[in-house]
Amino acid sequence: MASGAAGMTGGELAEAKRYGRLELVCTLVDKAIDVVYLAVAALLLARPLDAWLQSYPLLEENWSLRLAALFLIVTGLHVVVSFSLSFYSGHVLEHKFQLSTQTFGRWLWRYAKRNLLSTALSLCVILGLYWMIWTLGGWWWLAAAGAFFVVSVVLGQLAPVLILPLFYRIEKLDAPELTERISRLAEGTGLSIEGVYRMDLSEETVKANAMLAGMGHTRRVLLGDTLLDGFQPDEIEVIFAHEIGHHVFSHIWKIMVAGLFYSAAGFLVCDRLLVAWVSRGGGTIDYTRLPVDTLPLMLLILTLMAMLFEPIQNAVSRYFERQADRYALERTGLNDAYRSAFRKLAKLNKDDPTPHWLDVLLFHSHPPVAQRLAMAEEVGKSEE
Repeated sequence: MASGAAGMTGGELAEAKRYGRLELVCTLVDKAIDVVYLAVAALLLARPLDAWLQSYPLLEENWSLRLAALFLIVTGLHVVVSFSLSFYSGHVLEHKFQLSTQTFGRWLWRYAKRNLLSTALSLCVILGLYWMIWTLGGWWWLAAAGAFFVVSVVLGQLAPVLILPLFYRIEKLDAPELTERISRLAEGTGLSIEGVYRMDLSEETVKANAMLAGMGHTRRVLLGDTLLDGFQPDEIEVIFAHEIGHHVFSHIWKIMVAGLFYSAAGFLVCDRLLVAWVSRGGGTIDYTRLPVDTLPLMLLILTLMAMLFEPIQNAVSRYFERQADRYALERTGLNDAYRSAFRKLAKLNKDDPTPHWLDVLLFHSHPPVAQRLAMAEEVGKSEE
């Protein structure tokens, strides 16, 4: 059926499937590199690196400074090890399928900014975790889960006003008719929107996207210029109604609360494994002097826990996306616009409408396009 292939021609469908397979390979290789590298760092590099750092008088007694130095070394080596894959998946592959509009220089600059920002935030998190361990002892994991929740809320508020503008040009949208449509959709939902903004995605990609970003007084609508330039008002309206559905069903808060439990479980497992590692051979753990060289092991454990929880989180996310889809269709009644919008998105983004079920189970946070279109057909028939 046409919807099963998202209205694609045979050539477009074949290309989307090739792109999807290569993306999946890159994802699997990236995860393998993460695990192998961190295992090597934890088992072979951690102690020699820590011993070398202790040879500097400034770092010998200042555990926090030594921890920061070790983290920067481990992270820097990780960037070096994974750079070739990042370059291929983020630049070569995107150009191969005519999805990227970036020069190598622009891609490299954005890649550097992303890594610098991620490293800075991660360093603060690591220093905070070890401070809790050294200060709170065996209950650090519970405090860390609470702190993770607070950080998630803060970052949710800051993302649209401080973080996203580092990567994209964002400006207030001057489109009264579209803004009126969006305001009308938000009426009666309790959703307070600070404004509607245009985000210049075309500087980076031909892909289209839209999002409801921020929390509280920073909540705003972000519409990619690729979406604004290539989609009809009805299509944009139903896409935004989907975003409103996330608000109506409180998906953001539910995900954050679920994240609180995921992080608590992850940190608890991390604590138990760190205790077993440090006290192996019959010793006991002194939390106040947990060795700095346990850092790579902690990173490895947290990475493995994140991989373990990912399919569960994705399953929940796909359920939420289906809820938001149904809400958009029922709220707007724009069934045809919904289907045409998702067909356009599938073509623009070269999104395989029917990926392998195991790929969906493990890595997809959204339902496949074919399933979303089939659901729209069901809703349309039920309304006839």
